[in-house]
Amino acid sequence: MYDSRINKLFIEAFKSQLNIYQFKYIELVINYMVIISITPEIALDKSINYAGGLGVLEGDKFYAAGDMGLDYLVLSLYYRGGYTKIKFHGSTVVMDRESANEEFYRSLKPGEEFTITLNNNIVYIQPWIYEYKTAKAVLFEAKCPEWARKLTDRVYIEDSDFEKNMKYVLLAKASWEYMNKYVGLENISLVDLEESYTGLILYLMNNTLKARIIIHTPGPWGHPLFPGDIIEREFGVKSESIVNMTRESIKKLSEVIVVSKKQSDIIPRIFPEVAGKLKAITNGIYLERWMDSKLYNAWLKREFNLETLKETRLEAKRELESLLRVYKPGVEVGNKIVITWSRRLSRYKRPYFIARFLEENPDLNAIVVLAGKPHPKDPDGYKYLYWFRDLSLKLRNVVYIPDYNLEVAKILVKASDLWLFTPFSGWEACGTSYMKALVNGVPVLSSRDGGVLEVVTDGVNGWLFGEDIRDFVNIYEDPRAKEIDEREYTEFKAKLASIIDMYYNKPEKYWEIALNAWRITPDLVDIKKVLRKYYFE
Repeated sequence: MYDSRINKLFIEAFKSQLNIYQFKYIELVINYMVIISITPEIALDKSINYAGGLGVLEGDKFYAAGDMGLDYLVLSLYYRGGYTKIKFHGSTVVMDRESANEEFYRSLKPGEEFTITLNNNIVYIQPWIYEYKTAKAVLFEAKCPEWARKLTDRVYIEDSDFEKNMKYVLLAKASWEYMNKYVGLENISLVDLEESYTGLILYLMNNTLKARIIIHTPGPWGHPLFPGDIIEREFGVKSESIVNMTRESIKKLSEVIVVSKKQSDIIPRIFPEVAGKLKAITNGIYLERWMDSKLYNAWLKREFNLETLKETRLEAKRELESLLRVYKPGVEVGNKIVITWSRRLSRYKRPYFIARFLEENPDLNAIVVLAGKPHPKDPDGYKYLYWFRDLSLKLRNVVYIPDYNLEVAKILVKASDLWLFTPFSGWEACGTSYMKALVNGVPVLSSRDGGVLEVVTDGVNGWLFGEDIRDFVNIYEDPRAKEIDEREYTEFKAKLASIIDMYYNKPEKYWEIALNAWRITPDLVDIKKVLRKYYFE
């Protein structure tokens, strides 16, 4: 396999006069070096081993790496109960376990069982292996004892701080054991640590391995605190009583990656010690996974025909109507504009913008799709969930989809006419949902945050509102947050109303922007280009 890949690369390289990417690519293949990504979650097709954006991003990177012929190994956990499934019982909501997809389960190969020491106990680990071309994901399941087995039950959901801490100690130790025993440290070229939950492995790694951390959020939930006594017991290292794992990882590493250019300004305000170590690589998406196949093939040929886009949208809307009727029987999309807000229900993503707009405009001539679920322990998220459901129950043109997953997302990004992306400026590390919509010719109305600033040009392939804030405003405590919200909501509702008017009364202008979205965006967000920056620059 590797000989044929090398020959192919040499031929391609000579054809294009040996550009620098191919030189480095050939060197990587000849030396048979493995790239490792350690992540708390990954969204593989038909799996439930993810909660949201990070998992989907890691899945996109995984499939792209396989297409590119990279020897790419992802290490994560196998979550038997997935994230959370929302069930309504009258006026109450129940957050339940997700059910495993048997098709995905059958696609996994069991690896050789091994043991680690955890909390002064022997814990048995079962690796489950998923392969795509040259990429491989290894998902670790704790088999016994029972207390340890619970650690790999659900993603980001634990009954105690002890369980949460032990979950990531398990990931670190299982990853290290697998790297040593089944990969060989001498065969590893690079270890990427996705979020600082995975930084615990740095207590085990020696300095001969090159590692770096990728910071996927400025939010406090992405910068965990670990008790020093646990670190001392599990890794034999004396430390402070409480360790901020992001700061500890930055201290130990020479390179830190943020996932949009704007975060190069935000993260140093939170972690000044990152100075001199920071590199920005903006996220992307796996086009083959998210783009309508007709639009993808036409894009490859650079054949951007408006009729093709309109026909594709119409077909997608038929599929969307069938989906919406599962949640609201009898709903008809017809020729109405479809507006979608679809994200995790969290305060910084500002779901209250679209909810407030709907309260103020109950007779809106549009189909509005609301989708997403909160973390079960997020009280703000619960509030938005109930608000979305209430809107769906009382307004005939609003449909709330609580069971948001990959398959639902693929329909929404193709069938919408307008995608809403409304994070509080400074809080969104990058975001990718707008990318998935744009490559399908669906324009976006977005706040000025994350990677949007590198992808959307106001009035060209979408619309922007609000301020580009580079100061990290604490939305939970800073009184400025409410003032900013009020100013930005005023602009948001005005722009949204004007876009709806444009769709009906100036359709040629709307479709010009939609066509631009399809024509311009794929080259900007192709994750294969992102991986070249990660591994060949």
